[in-house]
Amino acid sequence: MHLKLENVSSGYVKEVIREINFEAHYGEFIGIVGPNGSGKTTLIRTIAKLLKPKGGAIYLNGENIAKIKIKDLAKVIAVVPQNFQVDFNFNVEDVVLMGRTPHLGRFELEGERDFEIAFKAMRMVGCGHLVGRSVNEISGGELQKVIIARALAQEPKVLLLDEPTAHLDINHQIEIMNMLRKLAEGGILVIAVIHDINLALQFCSKLILMKDGRIVTFGKPEEIVEHIKEIFGIDVIVRRHPITGKFYVLPVKLEKIGKAKVHVICGGGSGAKLMLSLERASAGVLNVLDTDWEIANGLGFEIVSEAPFSPITEESHEKNLRLIDKADRVILADVPFGYGNLKNLEAALYASELGKLIVIEKTPIERRDFTNGRATELYRKLKAKFVKNEEEAISSL
Repeated sequence: MHLKLENVSSGYVKEVIREINFEAHYGEFIGIVGPNGSGKTTLIRTIAKLLKPKGGAIYLNGENIAKIKIKDLAKVIAVVPQNFQVDFNFNVEDVVLMGRTPHLGRFELEGERDFEIAFKAMRMVGCGHLVGRSVNEISGGELQKVIIARALAQEPKVLLLDEPTAHLDINHQIEIMNMLRKLAEGGILVIAVIHDINLALQFCSKLILMKDGRIVTFGKPEEIVEHIKEIFGIDVIVRRHPITGKFYVLPVKLEKIGKAKVHVICGGGSGAKLMLSLERASAGVLNVLDTDWEIANGLGFEIVSEAPFSPITEESHEKNLRLIDKADRVILADVPFGYGNLKNLEAALYASELGKLIVIEKTPIERRDFTNGRATELYRKLKAKFVKNEEEAISSL
């Protein structure tokens, strides 16, 4: 039982992906990685039959999906989109029950079995405790679990996800990726667009690396790491994680800009591009083995470190404030905030009071706030220069 793509080309007005060929089998967790605009989302949408191929064919267990009715296909393939918006005040279980729609007749209501399947899906993803809650009252990480539970309620054999960890803090990212790996181990074929190459390397059994609408390479992590430089156009160091034995990569070379001593408040990869462009910098507080910690450590920057997956202690917070004192400027990256790293936002507020703060705001704070509004409240107090990206931040130094 497998999924097979043969010379698939697809797009909207023009072709976005071209001559895509690969086979995937149930029980695999496949990550799709590549630069923006490389065709990752188009590939997911084409497999889901949301886009019609302009060439080639997609086969599910030997049958061309072009011949499978959408409702029948929805019993086999489920999709978790990148952005899910709920316009009405539905309860969590109501949203999950929407996944039963392909299995119901035109005017048929959900029965006892449908409720059992929906609640089982919620328990599988760890959101059973949210029963009775409105989807407008839960955190971003919790909502992502609910949407995955809705997809699982379809009882699919193939689960397609478009950036399931986008805008989530590191704890929720790890939790979601662990869950997807377990689903694959349970026999589902999981294919996910993943924006963080290191997350993909840690959790996926195979990776598709895309560039300019084509697959550059497809295989196990150890088979594709040598192509990462080609895909992203940067020099990287490839290392094995000392505990897991998995590969991870560190970008190592960008043109260095600026002579000011800069302190960077970041996490989860949000400060990577910024730190690679700085001549003199420090960073904190960062959890050991976090992507930004690895990069700062590899660049030899002074770091305030915290234990992996642990909240920031008062001692680390004080060290962070002292580095802020020594810095000429402080840059707050576009980082999500949970209760574990909320003290980094307090440190940013301290920097703003010193008149040193620059804030990179790519994503509205409400979408990065996983503290029931506490982070948003602190963020609104910041007195800083707000910029849209790393380039604007650097030009402001």
